[in-house]
Amino acid sequence: MLLRFAFIFLLSLTFASSALAQAQSSAATQPTWQPNPEYDTILDEISSAIGSAALQNITSSEQVFCYQIADKPANYTGYTLDGMAIVGFCGIINQELQTLIKSELMMNPDNILFDVTENCVIKPQIMLRFVRGIDSTDVLLSSPCHAMAIFYGGKISAFNAKPAAPIIDAIIEPLIKNKVDFASPALFNQLMPIGVAQTEEQKALLQKQNEPIRNWQQEQQATAARKSGWNKLKAD
Repeated sequence: MLLRFAFIFLLSLTFASSALAQAQSSAATQPTWQPNPEYDTILDEISSAIGSAALQNITSSEQVFCYQIADKPANYTGYTLDGMAIVGFCGIINQELQTLIKSELMMNPDNILFDVTENCVIKPQIMLRFVRGIDSTDVLLSSPCHAMAIFYGGKISAFNAKPAAPIIDAIIEPLIKNKVDFASPALFNQLMPIGVAQTEEQKALLQKQNEPIRNWQQEQQATAARKSGWNKLKAD
């Protein structure tokens, strides 16, 4: 069953059409996965932890945007999301993948451990921004310390998702593989939070804007794991 997810997710990502010409991707076949009708409600432990406003953005989202993120070093001056560095834009999540993410990571009680901690530090990989109107809730997926963290209104709720490790990896890998450079939509006078250059002038501007980010990525050194904070799944 878990092997099936790996193949399904490779086909699950779709990008906005005309606005993202160089980032377009379409599924060769329709995914065969079907949500378990038994899991149709966000788990009480999650909904009570994040609050009704954050929950409504997830359950009634109008768009879900994907960003590749990483821990932000002290000298980083590039774009950030919830205090983390934005490494790239990895698409607009289609309805099938949205449903699967919510069903498997937020509704399936077998995939989240509420009373078990892990001796590992959450490593940010992708952030999914669930947008409803002008409000949004961010959902971080971490690997190899498999976790899900939900950000809303300055509050962070982290959950141990170790049982869902193969599913999380199958989500993350194709999304990161398809990521493109990100720049602020305001830089291009765009309304959607995509930030993909569409003209040669914008491409040149994006190239210049991203030089410090690329330099930081090239020079980035492995850092020691932090011993405390929201991103540690085991309390000291």
